[in-house]
Amino acid sequence: MNANLIAELTTVVGAKGILTGNDVHQRRDGWMGAPACQAEAVVRPANTEELSAVMRLCEGQNQTTVVHGGLTGLVGGARTESGDIVISLERMRSIVEIDSLNRTMTVEAGVNLQTVQEAAEAAGLFYPVDLGARGSATIGGTIATNAGGNRVLRYGMTRESVLGLEAVLADGTVVSSLSKVLKNNTGYNLPHLFIGTEGTLGIVTRAVLRLRPKPLGEATALVAVDDFANLSRLLNLAESGLGGGLSSFEVMWRNFYELVTGTERHRPPLPVQAPYYVIIETQGSSNEQEQARLEALLGQALEQDLISDAVLTQSSAEREKIWAIRDDVEALFSLAPIHAFDISLPISAMEPYLEALQAQLDEQWPQNRCIVFGHLGDGNLHIIIGKVPTSDKALVEDRVYRPLQACNGSISAEHGIGLDKKPYLQYSRSAAEIAVMKALKQALDPKNLLNPGKVLN
Repeated sequence: MNANLIAELTTVVGAKGILTGNDVHQRRDGWMGAPACQAEAVVRPANTEELSAVMRLCEGQNQTTVVHGGLTGLVGGARTESGDIVISLERMRSIVEIDSLNRTMTVEAGVNLQTVQEAAEAAGLFYPVDLGARGSATIGGTIATNAGGNRVLRYGMTRESVLGLEAVLADGTVVSSLSKVLKNNTGYNLPHLFIGTEGTLGIVTRAVLRLRPKPLGEATALVAVDDFANLSRLLNLAESGLGGGLSSFEVMWRNFYELVTGTERHRPPLPVQAPYYVIIETQGSSNEQEQARLEALLGQALEQDLISDAVLTQSSAEREKIWAIRDDVEALFSLAPIHAFDISLPISAMEPYLEALQAQLDEQWPQNRCIVFGHLGDGNLHIIIGKVPTSDKALVEDRVYRPLQACNGSISAEHGIGLDKKPYLQYSRSAAEIAVMKALKQALDPKNLLNPGKVLN
């Protein structure tokens, strides 16, 4: 790397805005065993103008850049190589404005998700995107990956909660489209062009988030289900019986529920004996009303033999204990080495898909442990395969991803493609789709300087 570039970048962002040497290499490129950062420097602009100047300098010297957010991704989307420069927005953490009248929040991309949620709540409003890494994941990162989470069933992916955004292109051009209106049918939707593209087309710096009315009440239940076919029947009953209030329908296979409740951190609210456990949550106008609705729904489900057991939480503490079981992915580390997958497929295809996958795993790796849980309402499954050597990573991935092509599934439901899933993109996207994606990349980043090698070759 040209030493003059580091000096020029320091002139732009100041001494506090750039890290080199051990300050870089002691950082990681992600979560859960990610390698140490290999970049030459970490550049930390304080605002959009500084980032624009940084990108102009990098473009002028053909300098590759990799964006780092909260580093909670699982697909190598923030991985660096020697010679790269990291762009971190950790100094851009301001909540610029909360507009209660228009129900919007304008934020810088480095603010974390939990801070946004808490600020919305303090204003009497609600930001619905939610995931287990809420305390670390940044808004820029959730936008770059179009994150999903626990409430997609009712509120959609992150894309549905972004009204406008600002992004900096590879050459330093600032594309600012910070609209607050829900209806904006004026040609190409430029904000959506950057959502889900993993920092390969531009770096998101600010966003206008859509807030919702704060739910005044909620109710949560954990139920046991004895048959897979009853899961979709129960989902249909919940959607029709909760007056549009169903916000979560989270399914834990017995292998997940048994593993997590077998730790000292959790006591099982229901006995470990059913094949499936479902968290059903509804949000509405009052706790009393939602509690009554959910209680009536559980009665119907019992009468129709859709569930075999249930517990209806009576307090926020009880609710948090149930969700803590679902969110405790750290318990899975006991199965190391593990291979984590985030896929989606039609509900009708899930049972045969999982049966076939387990049979293949048992044949090739008899010692394997396959753990399943997910957002069944939106077709998203998380599959954790443990006790399989890390050296067999590619073989395991092929067993998981290849069958998805036949059932029109997706190799990535909410974590993105990054580096790790790039070899399998063909199973979810046609040659024509990939060609269009490459054309967009070529148009906006012709030198391939933004997050090079991620998503596309």
